[in-house]
Amino acid sequence: MWKKYLVAFVISMVPIVELRGAVPFGLSELMGGPLPALPTILLCVIGNMLPVPFIFFFAKKFLVWGSNKKFIGKICTVFLEKGEKGGKKLQEKAGRGLYVALFLFVGVPLPGTGAWTGTLAASFLDLDFKKSSIATMAGVALAGIIMTVLYFFAYEVFVALFGN
Repeated sequence: MWKKYLVAFVISMVPIVELRGAVPFGLSELMGGPLPALPTILLCVIGNMLPVPFIFFFAKKFLVWGSNKKFIGKICTVFLEKGEKGGKKLQEKAGRGLYVALFLFVGVPLPGTGAWTGTLAASFLDLDFKKSSIATMAGVALAGIIMTVLYFFAYEVFVALFGN
């Protein structure tokens, strides 16, 4: 059981997959059965938030540095462009409600959204670290709740259609 908690925690730190993949994994029958929902969500929120300070303070600097390097230049450039584009788009749509927009951007579990992208956008916009971290954490918690509800809904539909 502890191994599954650890795997879910690590999955929640991985870019793109993040909590959106970790919560369904933790609640699934994989690796010895489902974990309880509340501890799974809390653990995945913590895991998803762990990289946030590093992304906020160092990712932009690393991407700028790596953008002209031989082997990592292309991928760094792609992430730089994504961060700038995401930041500008967020700012245009949000206006003065930037932190609420950040919360919703992170909280609605769609492809390309999440703590990594939201934090990178906050870094590119030079937002306040404390306020953006609170908005991001609230968004990650919302995404955890949404993913839990979606998982149980999908599970019930699957069982109703195909049986155990």
